[in-house]
Amino acid sequence: MQKLKLRKKILKIRKRINPNTNKINFSKIFNLIKKQKKTVKYIGGYFPVNSEIDDLEILQKFEKKNYKISLPVIKKNFDMDFYRFSFYEPLIVNKYGIPEPKKTRIIHPDVILIPMVAFDKKLNRLGYGGGYYDRLINKLIKKKKFLKIGLAFSKQLINNLPVSKYDRKMDYIVTEKFIL
Repeated sequence: MQKLKLRKKILKIRKRINPNTNKINFSKIFNLIKKQKKTVKYIGGYFPVNSEIDDLEILQKFEKKNYKISLPVIKKNFDMDFYRFSFYEPLIVNKYGIPEPKKTRIIHPDVILIPMVAFDKKLNRLGYGGGYYDRLINKLIKKKKFLKIGLAFSKQLINNLPVSKYDRKMDYIVTEKFIL
């Protein structure tokens, strides 16, 4: 199945999932991060839209544990960077209707929580098709090592995800039911 048809199919499924009864437990992600051999200071998340799994509660818990939080800011040419964010600061809404932090300080996260439209057991991710996260991953890999954790509902798992040479795998995929 080609990516466009697959996106439409999975997005319909995702809209029917109740996010209140299908949450990811913070400890699942925290335990993955604690297993890392390097110090983790900066966590990159996202502001959930279009029925994405909600990571805001997870980010709040990281902030309470004194991790520095950042959210993506979309720029020109399908580019984006992460900027420092705190739940005590206001957000501004971008041209896509997505809340973003004010552009103050670019952060290169040690861990990035990444939303997904679909995924497979090989840790491949299907996004919305803009390539924002794939480009961001390519850019950040040149600067530092970091952990890529895809977040999704278990019903977004598919058997054969079509991939291209531009698609970047996740290090882990965490759902409300399991971790890959």
